[in-house]
Amino acid sequence: MPGVSARGLSPEERRQLAVNLTRVLALYRSILDAYIIEFFTDNLWGTLPCSWQEALDGLNPPQLATLLLGMPGEGEVVRYRSVWPLTLLALKSTAYALAFTRTPGFQTPSEFLENPSQSSRLTAPFRKHVRPKKQHEIRRLGELVKKLSDLTGCTQVVDVGSGQGHLSRFMSLGLGLKVKSIEGNQRLVERAQRLDQELLQALEKEEKKNPQVAQTGPRHSPYHVVQWVDPTALCGELLLPLDSSQCGSARLLLTGLHACGDLSVALLRHFCCCPEVVALASVGCCYMKLSDPGGYPLSQWVAGLPGSELPYRLREGACHALEEYAERLQKAGPGLRTHCYRAALEMVIRRARPELRRPGVQGIPRVHELKIEEYVRRGLQRVGLDPHLPLNLATLRAHQAQENRVVAFFSLALLLAPLVETLILLDRLLYLQEQGFHAELLPIFSPELSPRNLVLVATKMPLGQAFSALETEDS
Repeated sequence: MPGVSARGLSPEERRQLAVNLTRVLALYRSILDAYIIEFFTDNLWGTLPCSWQEALDGLNPPQLATLLLGMPGEGEVVRYRSVWPLTLLALKSTAYALAFTRTPGFQTPSEFLENPSQSSRLTAPFRKHVRPKKQHEIRRLGELVKKLSDLTGCTQVVDVGSGQGHLSRFMSLGLGLKVKSIEGNQRLVERAQRLDQELLQALEKEEKKNPQVAQTGPRHSPYHVVQWVDPTALCGELLLPLDSSQCGSARLLLTGLHACGDLSVALLRHFCCCPEVVALASVGCCYMKLSDPGGYPLSQWVAGLPGSELPYRLREGACHALEEYAERLQKAGPGLRTHCYRAALEMVIRRARPELRRPGVQGIPRVHELKIEEYVRRGLQRVGLDPHLPLNLATLRAHQAQENRVVAFFSLALLLAPLVETLILLDRLLYLQEQGFHAELLPIFSPELSPRNLVLVATKMPLGQAFSALETEDS
């Protein structure tokens, strides 16, 4: 998806972008605030301008992907079947123009061309137990951290929220960095330690088979710590050097791969407040889990803008995968009907019990194979209502006939969602800027594999053009 490059914006350009974003989000707040399961109960289609309804009504999913989301299929020519209203075209153009691009600056053949489950850029021992998405992420972020560590002279990397330790293992046993892994879940840490030993044994076997690839010098596994990082307070353990002789001279680099909610904010605060921390490389996610207030806004500039508030619904929407949904639209599979079915179920629930609004419905398997009345009966049972309630089949069929309208409305919301993510990440850039530090946002993952792919890189020293070297793909 096209957009504005987050890298190289001047301080004034960043502030002006924040102004523009808050204005646009205020204009289209009703779309972003809407819950798609209330499509029928709240007549969401009727809230759109009549001219928009005429332009979007009848478009099939591939046409929505091409014309609305701007993601045509391979070799497809974009052709509008009618003249769209200028207001809808303006929305589309604005969404493209103001969102940070998630397209990496490097061009390289896919690392999964030969095998869709094995990255050709990682050796076999580092791929074991790791899914393709995570293989791509740990390699790309690990290599960026290695470059940043060399540029800033860091003596230790701290991986916060390290989970099973896949990133930590690659950075330490693959790239030779000294790594401390911090994770609050005891079971995940125990699992990480077992995987460390398994990887060491695999690497030793590989070296015996191929002595020419043997590593010179000792290998250092990650040092694992079970520790919950409180977003509201500094964590002493996070700042302790691995080598006690380094006290007073340790230079730490903090990183977090999809640090959830407030954890990414905690990394920012440690970077700003702790002299030992000289660099940061953080990929955030789960924006809906940010504290309100406390997690957003962080910068004085964004906090002072009218319309800067981002309630839970907007932040949750910002975590959807636009590229993945566009691909689903192009394939036009039956799974797209799920939102329509759930919205029809919501109508039935509220007629039966008006006070029960938006209840969670446990996953109903193979929705696309069910008739709408079968889905509704299973859904009623899952929310504690009588599955044998009398159903108006004519009404359910009428709802099902509006499936493409439901998909079109959801696509509109997804088109706007990247603007919310852009404002959240821009607020973090402005916060660091206000503290006097140097920071950039770089798209480092393939958005088709990992949509939350903008890494926030910050240093306490000017790196100038060196930032561009962090984004590039090594040959």
